[in-house]
Amino acid sequence: MRLQKGGSADLVALDGDRVSLRSTEAFAPGAPLAGNLETSSLVRVKVHRCRRQGDAFLVEGRLVDATRRLREELSALLAPSGDDGSNEPAS
Repeated sequence: MRLQKGGSADLVALDGDRVSLRSTEAFAPGAPLAGNLETSSLVRVKVHRCRRQGDAFLVEGRLVDATRRLREELSALLAPSGDDGSNEPAS
């Protein structure tokens, strides 16, 4: 996903409205995060936590105004990553 304020993020996990992203940029708790998928769909997240992980940041938060279609798009992004439920980034 291309972040609107610059940088990029990859979806790591999705559980209902909860998301985890691996981002090139840090975000403060409570901050809004917005970006566009390759399909141009807008993803908005309210950040709960952000931690450094190597050369990136693990951003955890809640989807804001997510439609069923957007959730399906996000789920499809995780599908190729392997086993169901434990969608962790590849090392």
